[in-house]
Amino acid sequence: MKHYIVLISVLVSYLSFGQEKSYTEEEVSVSKFIDGTLLIPNDKQKQALAIIIAGSGPTDRNGNQNFLKNNSLKKLAESLTNKGIATFRYDKRIVKQIRQGNVDKNIMFDDFVSDAEDVINYFKAKETYSKIYIIGHSQGSLVGMLAAKDKADGFISLAGAGQNIGDVIVDQVSNMAPKLGEEAQKVVDKLKKGETTTEYPQPLASVFNIDIQPFMINWMQYNPTEVISELKIPTLIINGTKDLQVSEEEAQLLKEANENAEIKMIENMNHIFFEIEGDDLENSKSYNEAFREISTELVDSIIEFIGL
Repeated sequence: MKHYIVLISVLVSYLSFGQEKSYTEEEVSVSKFIDGTLLIPNDKQKQALAIIIAGSGPTDRNGNQNFLKNNSLKKLAESLTNKGIATFRYDKRIVKQIRQGNVDKNIMFDDFVSDAEDVINYFKAKETYSKIYIIGHSQGSLVGMLAAKDKADGFISLAGAGQNIGDVIVDQVSNMAPKLGEEAQKVVDKLKKGETTTEYPQPLASVFNIDIQPFMINWMQYNPTEVISELKIPTLIINGTKDLQVSEEEAQLLKEANENAEIKMIENMNHIFFEIEGDDLENSKSYNEAFREISTELVDSIIEFIGL
């Protein structure tokens, strides 16, 4: 019996050791709007820091929102830190507002850019990291581009649109309901001029709700291709071939706008970094499947770009 007890003790000790994390985790409050998680490799050398900016909607630091839990951004952060890159990911300000039951109805796209700039400035002031890179996912790609200019050492676009968001919306509506495409275009044309409107068919009410039109107007001021063309820092553009939301053509538009940027297309990777072997149904279901692992090619591409 003693031999079994010793053997079990050794196995428990071995397993515990094997599960030790290669990084430490800290909760960081950057401002009254922004709280996030900092992962620091246990290696004491001065590391690079990657700041991860989430996509559209009330997306939290882990890449989750509402009833969709996939932990995509958490998996990305942990994978990078396990390879020696410090990471900081944060809840969008609207997430904190929802939790507090105090949503600002006047929130603007520019507020997200200001938050990202605050995060960059916070970590730059500490002078702890050798370099600071911005990783912007989906909507966060444009946010990251705007914030990174003259502030960061490098920028990575993950599934970022190349078109103006107004044109993206028109394309999406046209693909789903061709007859509504022209109506969507009329609304977008007005919004691009800075005008609100209630003249749209009911099926488009969820897209062009009058309450969110000021936010959309603010967002439509920016053309991603123009913004990325002004970036003078190392830039990497990544897209998956099975992204249901952002096509490969969008990534190519960004690349064409910045000839110095690198581009990486990852076979079978979807919008939230999972590798999908099956059809669109499997792809859609994966948005709520946190058990999946993210693409190792994605992680390796970022590691190589940052250049550890």
